Parts: sequence; structure tokens; C-alpha cells
Amino acid sequence: MGITSAEGLVRLFPRAYLDLRKTVSLNDAVNNSFILTKGTVISIPEYVPRKGRFNYFKIFCEQDGETFSVIWFNQPYLKNRLKLGETYLFYGRVRNRYAFSLTNPSFEEFDKNVNLKGIIPVYPLKGNLTQKVLKNAVLDALKKTDIRSMIPDDYANKLALKDLKSAFYAVHNPENTEQLVEASERIAVEEYFLLVSAFKIIKGDKTEARRLRYNVSAKDITEFSKRFPFEFTDGQKKAVNEIFADLKGPTVMNRLLQGDVGSGKTAVSLCAIYAAVKSGFQAVMIAPTEVLARQNFAIMQRFLPEFECAFLSGSSTEKEKRLIKADISSGKARIVVGTHAILEKDVVFSDLSLAVCDEQQRFGVSQRNDLVEKGACPDVLIMSATPIPRTLSLVFYGDLDISTITDKPMQRTEITTRIVPKAKYDDMLYFVEKEISDGRQAYFVCPKIDGDEEGSILSVTEIFDELSKKLPHLKFALLHGRMKDKEKTDVMTSFKEGEIDAVVSTTVIEVGIDVPNATVMVIFGADRFGLSQLHQLRGRVGRSDLKSYCFLLSDNENEKTIERLKTLRDNSDGFKIAEADYADRGGGDMMGTKQSGKFLSDLGALKYSTGSIFLAKKIADEVINSGKYSKELREVAIAKYNSLKDVTLN
Repeated sequence: MGITSAEGLVRLFPRAYLDLRKTVSLNDAVNNSFILTKGTVISIPEYVPRKGRFNYFKIFCEQDGETFSVIWFNQPYLKNRLKLGETYLFYGRVRNRYAFSLTNPSFEEFDKNVNLKGIIPVYPLKGNLTQKVLKNAVLDALKKTDIRSMIPDDYANKLALKDLKSAFYAVHNPENTEQLVEASERIAVEEYFLLVSAFKIIKGDKTEARRLRYNVSAKDITEFSKRFPFEFTDGQKKAVNEIFADLKGPTVMNRLLQGDVGSGKTAVSLCAIYAAVKSGFQAVMIAPTEVLARQNFAIMQRFLPEFECAFLSGSSTEKEKRLIKADISSGKARIVVGTHAILEKDVVFSDLSLAVCDEQQRFGVSQRNDLVEKGACPDVLIMSATPIPRTLSLVFYGDLDISTITDKPMQRTEITTRIVPKAKYDDMLYFVEKEISDGRQAYFVCPKIDGDEEGSILSVTEIFDELSKKLPHLKFALLHGRMKDKEKTDVMTSFKEGEIDAVVSTTVIEVGIDVPNATVMVIFGADRFGLSQLHQLRGRVGRSDLKSYCFLLSDNENEKTIERLKTLRDNSDGFKIAEADYADRGGGDMMGTKQSGKFLSDLGALKYSTGSIFLAKKIADEVINSGKYSKELREVAIAKYNSLKDVTLN
């Protein structure tokens, strides 16, 4: 598993906990929900190879006279762990439409003597490792590891914080739910204390005196804002004022501009770019996709026509790249727009003063730093249309000042959102067909390129084929992440110009694409997405004064899942949705590999309140601001910060 030390094992937190007090009988299970249930193996594992598709093996189990099947896809090594006649605990998705079945469940041999206390940790596994082997290894590592808190003793004593090593023992071997919750909170306080401390230390280290002076006035910025065909909202004006104050201040700007879909962040960023280039300096804007980068390039040409603007991406020809790079290094190109290609070492600026990073959540910290290194301490403005809860902004953007646009442009209309069960699918298609016949356009979004092993999610190509047959007179186009940048750009250009009626896509259309004539968003398998991502997808429509619609397709009957989707249906505020998403998924999921790549120790299934984050920040503020912190704390905290270098939120 790549773990080479006792401390690494101690920090391998369980990915789930099985509470034996909550086992479910198959007869009581809700279709398509995740359950913990018991079963005795009554058949020898059967391996089924399938050419061109997912291989699987299957066993049959018995529970109170009821027979059910259990299937694992692409995990042949598991079949040797299941013994005929033995009883196991299974945790996985249940299907009960035709006959009971469980798909890809985790499992644990049922041992009455071991499991009397009711809660069993479940660890991530690889290869031939078993839960029992890993659990024993973790408990052994706990005995050999010196676990010390970095929170100074006087703060720990004053706040009555529990012993950290005891907390680690409890999360790996909980006696009850209360002990697990208390231990999770304690570990969360420690982890967030270190991270917030790191951001405060790094931010202090990064504070740079301004080297370049902007020769631009507030009146200049106000006049520039009049180039737009709308009046700035109060939120936009406030953000522009905060940025202008930074640019005229004594230290280099390091600011996050966050706002909901359609709140007008790009217009605000153009005010900053105008300030830079009018003062005689260069500015750069980087975007995560070529489609979005080209869109930004067109906006620059429209609103800043008096300045030379260059576009650079991976799809540019070698000749184009040479000429563009020469224009950048000579200073002829005053504004540079592009993708990750801008980060290449041979892209050298003449006098870069402002770096703008669009859709920051798609970039890692190291990529942001690579962009900054293109100039001599340039001002940095990063933008995100993915609202994140206030608690998480303290963590992910703790080294930045934050401007938030909470209002939306007046011309945007509310998007009607509906949850569509399978029985209403054809009715919905009829509505979409009518909308397109009236001259509008639509998006159809699928969770995955390839679908899933269970057959419960169609692949994007299968949906494309199905829609093409059902609505043969409409022109569909396919879009997904495996296509070349030029292919994706061609599809979106054709769509934007009205040559295509509907795009069938994965979530590559989630970020920044602006097609005002698109009024319908259909999301397949909506229960598979987080609320914030669904809100981002919905934001691809409703980008004009045309009435727009979002249809959430889901057959999941789980009560909690239905309530989640209703939260999106009944709410259009991205920040409120982000808070609801955070409350629903908990800090463990938001901080773990599911959301953000490797983040500190992956906190796995640990559940903790937002209060633990605020407490950690309070302690870090006091400790770091006092300046009386140890060299060891500084080293450990910065090591935590450096573990973020490849984190993205996509």
C-alpha cells in the first residue's frame, strides 16, 4: 500500500465503520441503498471472464432462508478469501428488483467473540491484504509510535484537549459511537491546527514588498467598467475596490475572488488586468481547459482591443508556439491567455506584473506557484466558481485574502429544477425536443465516460447512441475528457454557433463554458454527484434572459439521497448549497481522496464538526501571532503545507 513506517500505519484511518447494531435484513433493504447485512456462503466462487467487459466472480449466500448473490467486478484476488459455510458481514449496494444481490461489497468474517462491542473499522485494502492482517498491523504500530501533539501544552490544558495518542487508539479500536466521535474531533483539531498554522507561517514568509507601481487611478477603473454592457453589481464593485486597494498597496496582492456561477468574476478580473497593462506591464490569465481559455481570449480581445493579446495552448503548432513565446519574452504581447502550456519553462515574460488563475479549484498549489514564478513577485488573483464553505476556505485558501461576490447580474433568470424518475424520462425528452424545436439548445451530462461495472450507469457513448436514435432529427455531438483539445474546442465552437442542437458530455462542460442559447441541462445519475458539482453543471444554462431548466435523473430510492437532490431543486444559492454539501458529506469526505487528492492524512471516515475547525484556527491564530512557537512546530506545519502541492478540488 506504499506504507513504509509505523507512523504511516497509524495515520491510515478507516474508510468506514460497520456498526453491528445497524445490520439490515435483506427483506427490509431499500433498493439501490448501501446496507450492512449478514450472509453464509453456500456456493463455491464462480469466476466469469467477459471479453471487452468487466470480469467478475459471484457467490451465493443464505440469510434466514433467503438466497442472495454477491458479485465483485475486476477483483479476482478476493475469491480466495471467502470460505464455503462461513458467515460474513457484507457492506455494499443492494439490488432487489428481481432477486436480492449485493455489488462490490466490503466484507468481514463474522466473529461473535470479537464483534460484541458493535463497531468495526474497515480499512482500504490492496492486493492480498485482509482486514484482520491490517487491523492487527495498525494496533501493533500504535504501540511503537510516539504520537505527540504539536499544540502547546498550556493551550491544550486550558482547553481540556484529550490526549492525542488515546484519540488515535480510539479511532482504530472504538468501544462505542460516543468515543469515536470524541476521538475524531480531537484528531481533526490537531490536523487543522497544523494546516492553518502552516498557512499563517507561509503567508508571513510570502509577504513581499511591492516592486512594481501601478500608474492607474480609481477613475480609470471606473471608466473601464463602463465598457461592459451592464452595470456592475454591488458585489462586483466591492471586489474591484478590494483588488484596486491591493494593487496600490505596499505589498504584493495574493487574493482569491470567489463567486457563484454567473456572478461576474471575469469582468472583475478584467479590471485588474486593465490596471496592469495600462500601467505598462504584462498580465497573464491561465485556465484549466482550452475551451475556457479560448473563451477568455475572445473576451480579452473584445474588451481590451488596444492591447496586444496572445493565446498559447498545447494544441498550438510548434511554429505558433515559437512566435508566441518570442512575443511574450519581447514584451510585444501585453496580455497572455492560455492553458497549462503557459507553465512550460521556456515561456519567459518581459515584465509580468499580474497573474490571474481562472477556475483555481482545477489547479494544484504547485501549478499556481509555477505561474507566480514567471514574474518578479507579480500580483496574484485566483478565481473560483466553486463556492466552498467558509470553514473550508480557511483551510484551502488560508494563505490568501478573499473577495466574495454574493449577488448575481440582474439579467440572469432563475433555473427551474426538477427531479425526474425513470418513469418520466420519455416525457422529459419530449419537453427537451420541443425546447430545441423552438430554437434552444441542450446539454446531456453523464457521470462517467465508460459507465460502471454494475450496468446502473450508461457510458457517455451509450447515452449518445440512445438519444440519437430516440431523437433522430436533432443534431447531437459527443464530448468527453479523452478527446483531443482541438476536438473538444471544435465541438464547443459549433455548439456555441448553433450548428449543434445538443451536447452529450461528461463533466468536462462543468467549468466556465458560456452558451447563452443553451436552456436545458439534463444530468443522468444525478445521485452520483456532489451537490456543489450539480450546481456547477446547472450553471451552464440560465446564462441569458431565456427561461432555463435543469432535470436531475435518478432512480435511487434512498430517502437521504432524495433529500439531497431536493436541496438542489429548492435552492439556487451556491454558497448555501456548498454548506449543505459539507454538512451532508462531512469533513472526512470533503478532505479525503474522494474530493481532493492526498490531503494531509486522509481523514477517511472520521466525522467531526465545523467547531473543531474553528477551534483549531483560534489556537493557530493565537500561537502563530504570538511568534513564540517552536522550530519543530514550524517544520511539521510546513511539511503539512507541502503535502498540498498536488491538491485539486475537481
